[in-house]
Amino acid sequence: MQTLDVLQRDMDTAADLQSIVRTMKALAAVSIRQYERALESLTDYKLTVEMGLQVVLQDRQAVLTGQQKKQPLWTGAIVFGSDHGLCGRYNESIAAFAVNELDKAGCERRHRRILAVGARVDASLRGMGQGVEALFFVPGSVAGITETVQQILLQIDSWQQQGIERVLLFHNANRQRKAYIPQALALLPVDLSRFNRLNAKPWPSRSLPTFTMDSEKLLSSLIRQHLFILLFSACAESLAGEHASRLASMQVAEKNIKERLELLTALYRQQRQNQITEELLDVVAGFEALEGKADEPG
Repeated sequence: MQTLDVLQRDMDTAADLQSIVRTMKALAAVSIRQYERALESLTDYKLTVEMGLQVVLQDRQAVLTGQQKKQPLWTGAIVFGSDHGLCGRYNESIAAFAVNELDKAGCERRHRRILAVGARVDASLRGMGQGVEALFFVPGSVAGITETVQQILLQIDSWQQQGIERVLLFHNANRQRKAYIPQALALLPVDLSRFNRLNAKPWPSRSLPTFTMDSEKLLSSLIRQHLFILLFSACAESLAGEHASRLASMQVAEKNIKERLELLTALYRQQRQNQITEELLDVVAGFEALEGKADEPG
């Protein structure tokens, strides 16, 4: 049976862990909102880029670049995960989802070029037998997302120069009912027909849009901004999902610690009561012994 000192140390340790978990819960909740605001800030910029593409493509026929006549030999894939743990099966889940989706797409493993964003998801992919070409670390805040996205765009440029025409994006996204759900998105080739379909929407002003610079250069620049928005959104959603998963894990941990602390407190009180009872019995026994001696004839 544990002594009172041991039980007290266990209770102190549990209380310290409880304090740490509460702090991590608060940080996770704040981080989730931070990345949600970053996503909200993209709304107007995304609309502006889409309107620009609508203008550039208005005199063109629908460009069905999202459809290819033949299956591309090589496929690039970008998989967002995390650098840190304490977020459940966050990385294992997205790694398994990405590998499964690539298998279903008919892309052989030897013809895949994988970029992992996050040391943990890199390890998960390698653990599944999927090679990883490059590893980028996850940005620690909203301010670092832009730099990470720019590095990814440079990697995509390198792939395109090597003849890789298809690039897929995999990431977890935060959801209210679930901590996160896996998402898949085709980055390249860009389906420009989607922007042609926007021509059916009325223009928001009376002035008809126009442009003076070379249409090919403008289209290329707008497509790059479109890819930037998709990657920025994926990174922010992945980070929000990571912290949502960590928040859920901390909630479970807090519940377990609370139950453990209640058990230790009950054991401590019981042990303390037993000790007090034993001391009282010793006092009573000593008193009775003294009383017995006093009653003996002198």
